[in-house]
Formats: sequence, C-alpha cells, structure tokens
Amino acid sequence: PWGQMSFWAATVITNLLTAIPYLGTTMATWLWGGFAINDPTLTRFFALHFILPFGIISLSSLHIMLLHEDGSSNPLGTNSDIDKIPFHPYHAYKDLLMLSLMVLLLLTTVSFFPDIFNDPDNFSK
Repeated sequence: PWGQMSFWAATVITNLLTAIPYLGTTMATWLWGGFAINDPTLTRFFALHFILPFGIISLSSLHIMLLHEDGSSNPLGTNSDIDKIPFHPYHAYKDLLMLSLMVLLLLTTVSFFPDIFNDPDNFSK
C-alpha cells in the first residue's frame, strides 16, 4: 500500500498544482521532473512533504503578522474609530486558540485511536 499511497499523493499534489491558473502545469512539470505521474521519485516526494509543513507555518505566520495587524478592510492602518475592539489581538488569540484545539484534536486522535485512519488491507493476510 505504501507505493500506492505515494502515487496517490503525487496525483493529489499534481492536481492541486495544475489548478493554479497560468503557472500550474509548469510548476507540476518542474516539481516532478516530467509529467504528472511519469516516474515520480521518492526523493522529491519526501522532500516536498518535509518542506511543505514549514511553508504552511511560514505563510500562516505572515498572515497573522501582516493581515491581522491592521485588518483586511483597513490596509493603510488608519484609525477610523478608537472605541472599536482592536483587530489584531482578538483575531490573533482566536487563531492561536483554534490552532491549539486542532493540534489537541490531532494528538488525541493519534494517541487514543492510532489505527483509525489505517487501511484495512494492511491487516489482511
């Protein structure tokens, strides 16, 4: 099943990349060194899956630092009403709370139900 999973993941990654307008097909070709599932190497597969979480964390950090500082509807940061609840602390704390809850949910699932996401074919003889 691990070989099938790597091809499935390669297909998902290729589909996500090719959905990007104008650049998607070029990015997918560059990433795999050829066309969609034309002999994707494990090195590229593991490298992508190692780098991807760091990219997500980086983009999330940029989102929190830049967008939540002044708000999406106030890109210049002008002070329109001093009596309003500050945008940055409220949403930053809300984001941190949701991140904590999602990590807690994942850790609880992994700790107490480790086989919940397994493929039943792994246990057949």
